[in-house]
Amino acid sequence: METLVMHPANKEQLAALKAIAKALKIPFEKKEEEQYDPTFVKMVKDAEERGQFNEVDPNDIWESLGLK
Repeated sequence: METLVMHPANKEQLAALKAIAKALKIPFEKKEEEQYDPTFVKMVKDAEERGQFNEVDPNDIWESLGLK
């Protein structure tokens, strides 16, 4: 059997798709999408634990990076 992946654009579309699936007794599962690659997140957290990171002042980015 095939698996369909749908991308509702808003909460109303999501609710409608869930209602249709329930009405037709089609099983479905909720899966949260990761915003960032887990490998990247681990790399950032590891660097943070080792103290190997730079904080950037959004009001003066160039100075924060030592480029001024």
